[in-house]
Amino acid sequence: MDLLLDEWLMTGRGLVIKYLLVAGLAYVFCYIVFKKGLSGRKIQKKLPKPADYQREIGFSVLAMLIMTASAALNATILLPYNNVYFGIDTYGWGYYVLSFIWMIALHDTYFYWMHRTIHHPRLFRSLHLVHHRSTNPSPWAAYAFHPLEAILEGAILPIIAFTLPVHWSAMVLFFVFSVVHDVYIHLGYEVLPGRFHQTRIGRWINTSVAHNQHHKHFDGNFGLYFTFWDRWMGTMRSDYDEAYIKATPQQVVVNPATATTQSVSGPSGGL
Repeated sequence: MDLLLDEWLMTGRGLVIKYLLVAGLAYVFCYIVFKKGLSGRKIQKKLPKPADYQREIGFSVLAMLIMTASAALNATILLPYNNVYFGIDTYGWGYYVLSFIWMIALHDTYFYWMHRTIHHPRLFRSLHLVHHRSTNPSPWAAYAFHPLEAILEGAILPIIAFTLPVHWSAMVLFFVFSVVHDVYIHLGYEVLPGRFHQTRIGRWINTSVAHNQHHKHFDGNFGLYFTFWDRWMGTMRSDYDEAYIKATPQQVVVNPATATTQSVSGPSGGL
């Protein structure tokens, strides 16, 4: 039990630090230093109130401590039974990369269906309303979940560990990737290029605009990393294209010396 508690505290502390660092840098960059220069890329033009930031940080820290309990269980009590391994040579680097891709794909699928489920009228208020109090999310809203939803969010870790073999460090990278991505989709700004969402690759990527629409309207755009499930299941909002174009009026180059932006004309690319 002491080992479980130590692992929980270490993992929880690590995730909270990552969140504070990534969300903090995003907030300072977008909401303070380059606030004026990036105003054209603010998805909802108004800014959240200080009380919103405080609520988001408080629930995020609590949720992360709950979510990392499953990681601690994976690393201690469940370790003899799950598929976490420690030697890269066991499966090689090729499998290591594929297993990371598998984790992302599995998480995206799990999240989409779990997310749609907790939007059911009988579940929404008790499980998901806390997160949707951020109708105009900031980077601090990335993990602002009700404790019960935090349990559901953290359940992906044992699901991953009991499906395919995964190296322990790949799970750490998965944590880091998730934090960065979750901060991005709650950023409140769109930092990807104009019309990226219409490119061959971009149309399948979940963007800050797409998730911001979900927070604002409470429906549609249920995906996490990708838009596959939303497009396949008909839950992609019909006004997504318009919202993305509105939030990316032009490509900009940030000038750190003056904290301003300059318009740059030209194509947005065709990936």
